[in-house]
Amino acid sequence: MNPLTALPAIRWLVRDTFRQSRSAGVFWLMLAVSLACVVLCLTATVAADGPDEAGHLNLAFGAVQVPLDRGCPAAVRTLEVYLAGWIADGAGLLLALMWTAGFLPSFLEACTVSVLLSKPIPRWSLLLGKCLGVLAFVAVQDGVFVGGTWLALGLRTGIWDTNYLLCLPLLLLHFAVFFSFSAMLAVATRSTVACVFGSVLFWSLCWAMNFGRHSFLLLPELQTAAAGLGHTVEFGYWLLPKPLDCHLILLNTLQDDHTLSRVIDTHALAERGGWQPVASVLASCVCALVLLALAAYDFATAEY
Repeated sequence: MNPLTALPAIRWLVRDTFRQSRSAGVFWLMLAVSLACVVLCLTATVAADGPDEAGHLNLAFGAVQVPLDRGCPAAVRTLEVYLAGWIADGAGLLLALMWTAGFLPSFLEACTVSVLLSKPIPRWSLLLGKCLGVLAFVAVQDGVFVGGTWLALGLRTGIWDTNYLLCLPLLLLHFAVFFSFSAMLAVATRSTVACVFGSVLFWSLCWAMNFGRHSFLLLPELQTAAAGLGHTVEFGYWLLPKPLDCHLILLNTLQDDHTLSRVIDTHALAERGGWQPVASVLASCVCALVLLALAAYDFATAEY
């Protein structure tokens, strides 16, 4: 079968995902959260005696004042860290996984997918089209959040931090890795509840493994107390996706060494040979591709 025959179906499924997100209210809910953050940034001002002098950050037109021990550029960068690092890459990621968890199970219901299965197109293209639709939907929402807050902060403070725009592909990659697990659960169970709790639980497990491995390398007393666990910890670290590493890479992109050192001291970790961001991202991507391949195989062999 010619794979090109699947392209119209994939394009239709991408458009249908946006239609589904609007009808379910997820599109408007995520858009409202992004616009609320944009509006908050439109109320921000930074007051300091000089670019490197102490000052304060005003939010909500001065209703909230945050003292700063650094100048204007660092103050704006700190706000960007909270926006991208904690709101978008923390709570936002988990909420996106939960809010999009129902897209695939509802699509895979027999009454819905059987119509598409009757057409002369490969099954893998149906799953691929729906996954691409979800990723395109999240990419649009991430673009509104990152682009909108960047533009608002630039207009209000006059500081245009282009590094902040690099958070967009990092946020999308982080979501895509864990949505692949949600897709595998959707094909296996066709249950929205399983996808919601399963994806959040998997993310939590991966985060704990990621943090535990770095702590194991940074704390000599742990290595002494559990010397035989070193190979097991390394195996688990490289086998699973690495959400903490994605977060650390994002903080490093924003050049916020102060916040970065409070999470994990990547400089000390690099000295011990444990900080390899490129290899970490590639390993997470490989894991995501394996999970999607398993989902595609399960879907291709399922009975409808």
